[in-house]
Amino acid sequence: MKLQNFKLKLFTQMVLLISLVICATSILAAIFFTRIMDDLSTQYLGHEAMSVAKLVAQDDRIIRAFKNDDPSKEIQPIAEKMRKLTGASYIVIGNKQGIRYSHPNPKYIGKSMGTSNEPVFKQHISVVYVGEGISGPAIKAKTPIIDEKGNIIGVSSVGFLMVDVKKRILTYKEEIIGLALLLLLIGVAASFFIARKIKRKMFGLEPEEISYVFKEKEAILESIRDGIIAVDKDFRVLSMNKRARELLTLNLQLNDSKIQNIRLREMVQEVIDSKNGRANQKILIGNQLYVIDFSLVTQKDHIAGVVLTIRTEFEIEQLFDEVSEIKTYSENMRALNHEFLNKLNTIYGLLSIEEYDKAREVISGEVEERQSTIVFLMTAVKDPFLVACLLGKINRSKELKVELKIDQESNLTDIHDSMDTKLLVSILGNIIDNAMEAAKEKNGAEAFVTVSFTDIGRDLVFDIQDNGPGVPDDKQNSIFSEGFTTKTGKNRGLGLSIVKNSLAQLHGQVFITNSFLGGSKFTLVIPKK
Repeated sequence: MKLQNFKLKLFTQMVLLISLVICATSILAAIFFTRIMDDLSTQYLGHEAMSVAKLVAQDDRIIRAFKNDDPSKEIQPIAEKMRKLTGASYIVIGNKQGIRYSHPNPKYIGKSMGTSNEPVFKQHISVVYVGEGISGPAIKAKTPIIDEKGNIIGVSSVGFLMVDVKKRILTYKEEIIGLALLLLLIGVAASFFIARKIKRKMFGLEPEEISYVFKEKEAILESIRDGIIAVDKDFRVLSMNKRARELLTLNLQLNDSKIQNIRLREMVQEVIDSKNGRANQKILIGNQLYVIDFSLVTQKDHIAGVVLTIRTEFEIEQLFDEVSEIKTYSENMRALNHEFLNKLNTIYGLLSIEEYDKAREVISGEVEERQSTIVFLMTAVKDPFLVACLLGKINRSKELKVELKIDQESNLTDIHDSMDTKLLVSILGNIIDNAMEAAKEKNGAEAFVTVSFTDIGRDLVFDIQDNGPGVPDDKQNSIFSEGFTTKTGKNRGLGLSIVKNSLAQLHGQVFITNSFLGGSKFTLVIPKK
C-alpha cells in the first residue's frame, strides 16, 4: 500500500513539475510580450499618427480652405471625417499663429493650440512625441501644411490619447494572457499524458525499482556460466558478462566497443535481416571454435539488437560426454534390474512348484556365469570404469536378447594413469550400443556381437564386430557427422559424433571394415600416452 502511495506521489510530482515549468514559462512569456507590446504600440501609434497628419496636410481641400475668410467651416468637417476613418483621438488643423481651424470639440475652434508648434514652423520638420494637451496625455504627431508655392501655411496635428492607447494595449494584453492561460491548460494536460507515457515506458517502475532491476540483471548475467554479449544493430557492445570477457578477451577484438570480427558481424546481420534467431552456430574466432546462439531483442515490433550466448565447443563436447555417461549408467542399471527381476521371477516360480533342484541349478548357473564374467573382467581390465561399462553392456545385451561375447584372450592392464578413461567409456559404450541395435534390427533373436581388446604394443586396440547390415563404404565418413542417423525419433545422431570428438581428444583413430560375422567391424586404435 505504501509503495502504491509512493508511486502516486511520484507521478503527481512529475505532473506538477512539468506544469510548473510550463506555468513559469507562460508567465514569463506573457510579461515579456506585454512589455514588447507596450513599446510596439507606442512606436506603431506614433507612426500611424504621423501618417494621418501627413495625409491631412497634403489634402488639397484643406490647403485651399486656408484662403477662405473662415477656413474652419470647410476644414472641420473634412478633419472630423478623416479622424473617424483613421481612429485618431483628434485631428487639429492650425494656422501659423497657432489658431485652431478644427477640433473634435467645436468650442476649442478659433482658440490657440495647447502645445508649441515651434519645431514645425521654425525648423520645418515633422515631429512625433508624447505630450500633454487639453484632452490629456497623448501620442502626438505634427507636420507642416505647405501650399502650392511651397510656403508653410499651417500645421497638422494628430494625436492618440493615452487613455485610448491603454485601452487598445489592454485588449492586446488580455488576448496574450488568454493565450497564455490556454497554453498553460494545454501544457498541464500534455504534462499529464507525458508523465503517464514516461511511466509506461519505465514499465510502471520507480527509480529505486529500476536501479534494483538493473543490478539484479547485472548479477544474473555475471552468474551465468555461458558468455553473454548484447549488441545493437551497429554492432556496438551494450553489455558483456564476466564469462564472455574470459572467453573472448584474447580472441575477440573490440574497437570503440564495436565487434570487429567480420564473420561474427555477418552472422549478426543475417539474424537481423532474417528476423529469426539461430542456435548452435559454430564460428572460429582466433584459434578457438565457439558455439553461439543468437536471440533477437525487439522493441515495438522493431529489432533493437541481438543477444549472443557463447560457449566453446569443448564445453559442449564435455556436456555430451557427461550426458552419454549418465545415460550409459542409467541404461546399465535398468538392464541389470530387469535381468535380476526376470531371474528372481524364475526362481520364485520354481520354488512355488517345489522344483528345488531346478532352482538350485538356476541360482548356481547365474552365480557361476556372473562370477566368472566379473572375475575375468576384474583380472583382464585395470580400470574400474571400463569394467563397469562392459558389465553394463552385458546386462543390456541380455535385455535386448542379443548375444554379446567378450574374447577371453583380451587384456587391458597397461593403461597409463594420464589417460581419461571416461572418454574411453563413452567411446566403447556408444559403439557397442550401435552394434547391438544394428544386429538386433537385422537378425532379431540371432543377433550377435563380439568385443576384443589388447594393450600389446604402443596402442590400445579394440575390435567390435556384429552380424548387422554393415556400413556402406560411401557412408563410413558421414556416420560420424552430428545429426546423421538411420533411425527415427528425437535426439538421434549424436553417439558416433561423440565418439569422433572423444577419439580426437585421445588422439585415437577408428577404422571400419567388414566383419567375418557378416556385419561391420569397428577397430579403435588409441595411443597409450
